[in-house]
Amino acid sequence: MKIHLLDALARRSILWLVGLAMLLLTLIGLAGMSASVVVVEAVQGSASAINVAGSLRRLTHRMASLVVADVLEGKAASPRVAEAVQQFEESLVHPALMRVLERAPDGVFAATYRGAEAAWKLTLKPRIDAIRDEGPPPSSEAIASLLVEVDGFVGQLNTLVAVLEHDTESRIQDLRQILAVAIALTLLLGVLVLIVLQRHVHRPLNALVAGANRIAAGDFATQLAHTGRDELGQVGIAFNTMAGELSKLYRDLERRVDAKTAELQRSNRALELLYHAIARLYQAPAAPDAYEATLRDIEQVAGLRGSLACIEARHDGPATVMASSIGACPEQAAREVVAELACASCRSHGEAWRQEAEDGSELVRVPLRDTERHYGMLRLTLAPGQRLEAWQQQLVEALSSHMGMALGAARRGEQARLLALQEERSVIARELHDSLAQALSYMKIQVSLVQPLVGNPSRSAEAELILADLREGISAAYRQLRELLVSFRLKLAGDFSTLLQNAVDEYRDKGKFSLSLEARLADCHLSPNQEVHVLQIIREALSNMVSHARASHGWLRLSCGEGGKLLVVVEDDGIGLGVPPADAHNHHGLAIMRERARSLGGVLEIGARPGGGTRVSLRFRAGAPTVAAEPVVFEGHA
Repeated sequence: MKIHLLDALARRSILWLVGLAMLLLTLIGLAGMSASVVVVEAVQGSASAINVAGSLRRLTHRMASLVVADVLEGKAASPRVAEAVQQFEESLVHPALMRVLERAPDGVFAATYRGAEAAWKLTLKPRIDAIRDEGPPPSSEAIASLLVEVDGFVGQLNTLVAVLEHDTESRIQDLRQILAVAIALTLLLGVLVLIVLQRHVHRPLNALVAGANRIAAGDFATQLAHTGRDELGQVGIAFNTMAGELSKLYRDLERRVDAKTAELQRSNRALELLYHAIARLYQAPAAPDAYEATLRDIEQVAGLRGSLACIEARHDGPATVMASSIGACPEQAAREVVAELACASCRSHGEAWRQEAEDGSELVRVPLRDTERHYGMLRLTLAPGQRLEAWQQQLVEALSSHMGMALGAARRGEQARLLALQEERSVIARELHDSLAQALSYMKIQVSLVQPLVGNPSRSAEAELILADLREGISAAYRQLRELLVSFRLKLAGDFSTLLQNAVDEYRDKGKFSLSLEARLADCHLSPNQEVHVLQIIREALSNMVSHARASHGWLRLSCGEGGKLLVVVEDDGIGLGVPPADAHNHHGLAIMRERARSLGGVLEIGARPGGGTRVSLRFRAGAPTVAAEPVVFEGHA
């Protein structure tokens, strides 16, 4: 019953239960201490009273002994007996006895005390006084009678002491019982409180700790069984609510993590596809296989049924299917795609548009274009009811943009190759015009001069001179032809520094003289066209050095100045420059050097070297486009 009552209290408030238990324990303790105080107050002085009552017996025997002694000694009215009587009477009214008497005036002790007091005053004291006051010595019968009365009076005193001892022991026994009851109640209440605390505090706390550990381990579905109106019950309700919210948040977080993971995986696949597609397209921008592989990648990621890539006609020809993931395209299908291309190019305005096919599938058309122009169309076929997601649409648009840029790069590459071919043909024509054409024109004039002299023996000496000039012209033309062949067959295999070193090694071996190279091109970045012209000018200067200079030492220096201005200097310690020739037609190498310097937009200077020899210098801005050059300063011939 008590446990049920405590359980009911604990269900309301554990703090209230603990407070009530503390209050009950305090009340039990106070009751026990109060009872102890009362008992102590009750027995206070009992020991003194017992001692005094016991001393009354001793004093009684002492008075009787003194009386008997005085009788035997023949003394009368001995002061010792009077002193013993006075001492007895003082002990009879001792304060310890009076306090006990006052504590229970109607008790057994009071009645026994009054009986002993009456026996003293009425019997024993008069008998002692009579024996003391008699003249003749008392008889033995009187002494025996006195001793009998003394024994009876001592018996009353013994009863008085026994009553005091019994009263004290009974009060002490009451104290024991009170303390025993207090201890039993304390133990019982402590056990009951411990049982209730075990049920309503210890078990819920253990369950709460276990639940917290399970949540810490990631089990957010855990719930506590202890819920109610008490404090821990409220904590259990809050814990269950928190666990439910955490479980909901964790599930939501798991869903978001899974979605983000899937999105990252899709992004990774899309980036990987985009990377491989870009690599294929830019490695081979004109190869249909690269576009077909890109279409297959698009279909794999977007789950498409088929795709085509069509390009517009360059001039007046028909549009063509450049790549297809569905195999060969029939002629009728090709005509339909061409019609779609024309329609898409006029309707899309550079953006994707959709149209539903007859079988319920959706056709998505994406233009292939770059920043300059429109090249064609990418047609994608979706399954019925299928729609491209946002990331798939972005991927398709990115791939179509790169396909358009690859088509533009292929077109620009073709144009660049065409321009390079035209430029090379112009260079060849200019080189032939400036060298062989002039030499052949000169020889044609010489032939026309020698023709009238052939049949005239008188002018044979003049004919011999003309034939000698003609022979020299033919030799010069042949040499120029070989130089041109060397120039046309020159391959820029390797970097510019390696080509310079190869040229120096080649002409050092030809001329059998020392030739040093010093190149400092830190901030000067030459275009491939500039490298060709600079290398040809250096080779022509070194060829002249080998053929005409008769030098023992030669120097080639290239240095980069401020603003990317390149200075090329070719020097030798040979015989130097002679008088400029009156007819420079046989010096086509110098003319070619001038033309190359002019195409570089630079200045070519040919003059004497300080200290003897020849100095050829070229100045131009590295990386600048080829423009008309400044006039060339000609100071002599090589």
